[in-house]
Amino acid sequence: MKFTIERSHLIKPLQQVSGALGGRPTLPILGNLLLKVEDNVLSMTATDLEVELVSKVTLEGDFEAGSITVPSRKFLDICRGLPDDSIITFVLEGDRVQVRSGRSRFSLATLPANDFPNIEDWQSEVEVSLTQSDLRTLIEKTQFS
Repeated sequence: MKFTIERSHLIKPLQQVSGALGGRPTLPILGNLLLKVEDNVLSMTATDLEVELVSKVTLEGDFEAGSITVPSRKFLDICRGLPDDSIITFVLEGDRVQVRSGRSRFSLATLPANDFPNIEDWQSEVEVSLTQSDLRTLIEKTQFS
């Protein structure tokens, strides 16, 4: 597994997904983020077994498909600490992930993607699509009795 991405394209979705993880996870794998690359899309998944958040980012340039889990907090801290215009390269080497940007190098321990909890995918019979502004308006107009 390998991909390169601009920090500016990665940081916001990464922060949103990491929000699903609470303080201290009950299982070590729940402190990890599932990273999956396929068809030039990076999917980031986090769960606490009650809530699952998935964020997808389109990759530009070279990538190798695959999936792995990385420590969410450490990965987020590394990405936050890099300059805004950084290009981040992510390479899986054995059971470790190398995160590189400029002269910075980081190595993170991984856990297998197979160990990550699979919350069943379900398909709704009804699909609703709203813009962000429409959803916000609906929420604001909701009254509680």
